[in-house]
Amino acid sequence: MEPRLNIITLGVADLERARAFYQDGLGWPMSSASVGDFAIFKLSTGTALALYPRALLAEDARVNDSGGFGGITLAQNLESSQEVDKGLAAAVAAGGRLLKPAQKAEWGGYSGYFADPDGHPWELAWNPFVELIAGNLSLPD
Repeated sequence: MEPRLNIITLGVADLERARAFYQDGLGWPMSSASVGDFAIFKLSTGTALALYPRALLAEDARVNDSGGFGGITLAQNLESSQEVDKGLAAAVAAGGRLLKPAQKAEWGGYSGYFADPDGHPWELAWNPFVELIAGNLSLPD
């Protein structure tokens, strides 16, 4: 199987609240492919972030939804520590919750965490050891 990720789907409690957070709060462009209980946002990396009611997503995947932390975080690498600070401030202003203030990381970069309105944790990070090309992560082979 080809190593590729096209869509990340988040199960949400309130689709309209989640849509407003990402579209209105963070300014992410929603695709016209969004219909009914499904909202999808075009990301600059050629991937997409989708929102779908949590109970319906669990039913579709045939998993038991116990709620709480699912062992997954989402991350966005940025061009500088200042961009990390700005991004965290924007997420909180849009209705997100600050989980961990940005700080120097033990691995040599700078990062912090926020949670979206459904509690999905996002890390915003600046990594001086990884190159970003037009916002896309460029990892060594």
